[in-house]
Amino acid sequence: MKKSLLAVAAMTAFAGAAQAQSSVTIYGILDVGYINQKSDGAGASATTKSNNSFIGQSAEQTSRLGFKGTEDLGGGSSAFFTVETQLNPNSATVSTWNNRQSFAGLKKNGIGQVTLGTQYTPIFTTAVATDPGQFNNMPGNVVYASSIAGGAANPGTASYASTSQPGNTTDAFTVRTSNTIKLQSDKFAGASLGVMYTQNGTTTTPATTGETKNNYTGWGVNIDYAWNKLYIAAAMQRLKSDNLSPTTTLTSPTPSAWINAGGGVNTQDNQAYVGATYDFGILKAYLQYVSRKDTSTLNTNYFAKRSAQQIGVRSYITPTIEGWASWGNGKVTSWGASSPNANFVAWQAGLNYYLSKRTNLYGIYGANNLSSAYPVNPAVNTSAFALGVRHTF
Repeated sequence: MKKSLLAVAAMTAFAGAAQAQSSVTIYGILDVGYINQKSDGAGASATTKSNNSFIGQSAEQTSRLGFKGTEDLGGGSSAFFTVETQLNPNSATVSTWNNRQSFAGLKKNGIGQVTLGTQYTPIFTTAVATDPGQFNNMPGNVVYASSIAGGAANPGTASYASTSQPGNTTDAFTVRTSNTIKLQSDKFAGASLGVMYTQNGTTTTPATTGETKNNYTGWGVNIDYAWNKLYIAAAMQRLKSDNLSPTTTLTSPTPSAWINAGGGVNTQDNQAYVGATYDFGILKAYLQYVSRKDTSTLNTNYFAKRSAQQIGVRSYITPTIEGWASWGNGKVTSWGASSPNANFVAWQAGLNYYLSKRTNLYGIYGANNLSSAYPVNPAVNTSAFALGVRHTF
């Protein structure tokens, strides 16, 4: 009897210790609603028109499912992880795993943390904190810009608003990278500093067939500072793609900018961001600037360059109604100064009506307009509105 009691007591103590040391949380977002998109050609494509209405998803925020956990290591130290995939609630089948985030890390209170895996880039984490639209997936935002802001894609297809932004990149900056290590400090006198390094490895063929090199590397840094109601943040990242073989040539031309993670093939992709917010009490004001230059490593005369600036406000109109608005403009230069340029203007407005802390109804309208034809694909002017419901868990 005594042995049984001792065994039960030992098992109970062990289980209690395990629960006290570690925890796992399941979280997610489901965002569905009605979406209407309209587009018409600009410049050389003035006759191109499209109108599309459908029950869509992820207009305000990309639907997702995630798991995160932490373990107390004692002495102010902890281990933690995050694993997250995209959800497509309007799909008839369960989609394959879309790796939004997968990383593990260690943290020391009062110093900072280190993480390794697939993670958001320094520009993304900096910009999302200073964006009035909080990086929704609708047109009208020149900072969190899908290919639509540069006129390189047709917004008249359901794939634009029925899914999230392209997996790893937008026109403006790279969102996430794999094979990445990040160090982020705690706040010291209102400021924090972070650095990132990504190395996706080098692959070579046997010497008998000639060396083929596939190498993806990059680094980034971010810094922010908070003083009373003022918040300022800046970040930069440099990503390089080398895909070389004895027969590598520059064609059409390579790279294909802003399509693949890191900017393209055989490119040096330089990105920068600066943002600021000021809380006036009744509303918060936003100021943003982003730039990107994607240069071929085979011939530096070929490049794609994009820059944009944006202002905005966000405020609670009542305790349950929140609104925001933004306006921005910018310019794209493709493949060198002798190629055509595209000037673009975009604006967006939205409302949230909170039924609870986890559930809200929303309405969002956004529009992008180009002044001239984009040099690679037909330029388009696009607008869209969405009415939906978002639930977080």
